[in-house]
Amino acid sequence: MHLFNALAEVSPTLSPMTGVFLVLAVGMALAFEFVNGFHDTANAVATVIYTHSLKDRVAVVWSGCWNLIGVLTSTGAVAFGIVSLLPVELVINVGSAAGFAMVFALLLSAIIWNVGTWSLGLPASSSHTLIGSIMGVGIGNALMNGRAYGEGINWAKAGEVGASLLISPVVGFVCAALLLLLARALIKKPELYAAPPKDKAPPLWIRGILIFTCTGVSFAHGSNDGQKGMGLIMLILVGILPGTYALRMGSDDSTLRQLSGASAALTQVLEKHANGVSVTTKTADDELTAYIQTTGVVDDKTFAALADKNRRITASLEKVKTFQELSEAQRRDMRTQFYVVGVALDKLNKAGQFTDESEQKAAKDLKKSLDGVTKYIPDWVKVAVALALGLGTMIGYKRIVVTVGEKIGKAHLTYAQGGAAELVAMITIAAADMYGLPVSTTHVLSSGVAGTMAANRSGLQTRTLRNILMAWVLTLPACIFLGAALFALGLTIVFHVAGLR
Repeated sequence: MHLFNALAEVSPTLSPMTGVFLVLAVGMALAFEFVNGFHDTANAVATVIYTHSLKDRVAVVWSGCWNLIGVLTSTGAVAFGIVSLLPVELVINVGSAAGFAMVFALLLSAIIWNVGTWSLGLPASSSHTLIGSIMGVGIGNALMNGRAYGEGINWAKAGEVGASLLISPVVGFVCAALLLLLARALIKKPELYAAPPKDKAPPLWIRGILIFTCTGVSFAHGSNDGQKGMGLIMLILVGILPGTYALRMGSDDSTLRQLSGASAALTQVLEKHANGVSVTTKTADDELTAYIQTTGVVDDKTFAALADKNRRITASLEKVKTFQELSEAQRRDMRTQFYVVGVALDKLNKAGQFTDESEQKAAKDLKKSLDGVTKYIPDWVKVAVALALGLGTMIGYKRIVVTVGEKIGKAHLTYAQGGAAELVAMITIAAADMYGLPVSTTHVLSSGVAGTMAANRSGLQTRTLRNILMAWVLTLPACIFLGAALFALGLTIVFHVAGLR
């Protein structure tokens, strides 16, 4: 209802076409999470279904509830980690034609690939899919603006995300295999390592463990994968309804004073690093815009420009007690300033430009204060994403569940194998969530099942593993191509049909 209230408030100034784009964009973001439920959430219920711990319908409803809880308690770190992969100029101008084209291109390409792999019963990664689409949009944007394709991607962040997606399946395979071997050595219960009797529930204690691990994976999945859609929805809302969503409107006077103080404190540090160099406001904006690009390099002007930007932020905050006092245009402009300063600080920190401990503290304090008023997720967005995930799981779970439960190993999944794979997946995803890194539930769990089959010498179905590996290898290049092509097509359509700039 919050979205409809916001639309009602701005309806006199919001064009009908922009309103249509808003509804379509939010709908597509929820559709992505709906399809995500086909893939990733289905993995969470595969083991409890194939060990007869829960009936399939009960399992998907139970998993959906814990996905909801996971989404509602998520921090938002993964959500904004995904957004930071996008080209800076498109994030800042998401309400423009290029911004609309970006949103539609990356969501549509991700949905196309996810539905395609799901129809083949392949547990492809929604994380890989979305990140490939984002990279494609970045490359397409760079090439269409006459820049080198590499400038369209935040390579530092892409490296972090890529490493997490590459390492997590290895962790799943190795750790699940080792956990199963450890269980065999310590727990002498033959029923744990035998195929479950047909249509018979396991002993209560085993059933409890398997339901617990299913619950943990579902919760961790909601708190990690569910954030991808939330980040995109927030990007859409900030671009189209900045008066309501650009800043955390509930921030009180003490929050603004804290932010103002942190900004002023860092200004002194920046002025020292500027070595007496001064810049005009226009030069400062251009300098920072250039610096936060992938190819931007730091010099004295960078610090001078950031100091100038900080002085303007401090002066603006000192004039108001709440963000409610600002006009819509001022809120949009202030968020843009906050975003640019935050990205610049991240880059300076990673480059080791702040060596003194007090300087590092000043930079971290400002970044934390900026994030506090810009990186937030309204409850209605969390609930909408959670419902989309849950509905997707309940409607399309069977294809992926059959693949994980029957087609990875040559033998039926045992209680111990299911528990080991689920426990490793739960811990891995939860750890990634703590560090704000997106990981693939699909890859962690399916590789965990494969690891337990290998450790148990049950044999692996090479055809299934080959198909999963092919999907894993092809996801990034295919989605990069789809993202770039759909961005170019979308920009043409939005620009010429809707008349947006």
